[in-house]
Amino acid sequence: MESTRQAKIARLIQKELSEIFRQQTAKTHGVLISVSAVRVSPDLSIARAYLSVFPSDKGAAMIESINRSTRSIRYELAQRVRYQLRKTPELSFFIDDSLDYIDNIDNLLKDK
Repeated sequence: MESTRQAKIARLIQKELSEIFRQQTAKTHGVLISVSAVRVSPDLSIARAYLSVFPSDKGAAMIESINRSTRSIRYELAQRVRYQLRKTPELSFFIDDSLDYIDNIDNLLKDK
């Protein structure tokens, strides 16, 4: 069960990461990245961010690129939240394929 503190920190990180990725859209050559969810560990040391990538066929390549630049993203996040958080959690990024899953189920239901 997620505590109130975890939920607040997750929302803060999600908002700031969304802003960071929005500013980086020009460098991604038309690929849109949105932060769909952030989960923070109970000790607030690890944050798992789930990203939606459009178009979805470029998702794996974008996640790999983002994971390579995790240190710079964490630094930029730390600069933005330095007055709210004492320590910035370690970041790990994962692809959120829930929209593809929903689309697949809709297509299967339409076929029957």
